[in-house]
Amino acid sequence: MYASNNPYRPIRTEVLETIQETPTIKTLKLKPEESISFDTGQFIELTVPGAGEAPFTPSSEPTVKDVLEVSVMRVGKVTERIHTLKAGETVGLRGPFGSGYPLDEFVGKELLVVGGGCGFAPLRSLMYELFRRSGEFKKLLFRGGCRTPKDFLYRKQIEGWAKRDDLDMELTVDQGDGDWQGKVGVVTTILDGLKMDPRTGIAVVCGPPIMMKFATMKLLDLGFKKTNLYLSMEKNMSCGFGKCGHCRLGTYYTCKDGPVFRYDKISDNPNIWD
Repeated sequence: MYASNNPYRPIRTEVLETIQETPTIKTLKLKPEESISFDTGQFIELTVPGAGEAPFTPSSEPTVKDVLEVSVMRVGKVTERIHTLKAGETVGLRGPFGSGYPLDEFVGKELLVVGGGCGFAPLRSLMYELFRRSGEFKKLLFRGGCRTPKDFLYRKQIEGWAKRDDLDMELTVDQGDGDWQGKVGVVTTILDGLKMDPRTGIAVVCGPPIMMKFATMKLLDLGFKKTNLYLSMEKNMSCGFGKCGHCRLGTYYTCKDGPVFRYDKISDNPNIWD
């Protein structure tokens, strides 16, 4: 259900706060004039007057409808402008769009979440929901990696996750520093020895395309089924509802049919990781 009855019309949204997460990523706390309800994994379009529009997956709790958060990496014209926004400024918001994670299909199963880099943003929203519904899953594991310790989003919050009794978590970095006490290596190096049955377990993967590619290949090698792998394919989205064709993926439109896809639905597409 769109926040506005007209999916083309951005609704006026106030920037409440900006948080510098990493050297290249900021989180914006936003308050739309109209309350917005989204399913974890869905995305919104953020409109910045004079700069343009870009899609982002909320990183906040789906149950909170009056305020939402998006974490934005500075990579181009629109995101550069977003990084200059300050509390009190106004932007536009459209959405939510697309399909989120089918959480009801995960009930009663062992669940592995694999995140890398900027993929921690949409996965934080997912983890909020998984924690809220904690008792419904047989087991919950999280494996995540970043280039350096400074690149981890929500560092203090993730430290809190590590103390939870209902989560088996392990993190790694490509390159450590003097303070890092965890594993060093790409995220696939911490996927061995999982305390779950890959033949029946569910895996969710979100991160940069190259990370998602090798994590997916690793999970398949470990015995996970294509039908039990879920990928968040957020790249190349533009209009938000399948009109511009910019995010076409075979017979699918990422913005309309995704961005969450079951791997068997898209695995035959040769351009999946481009």
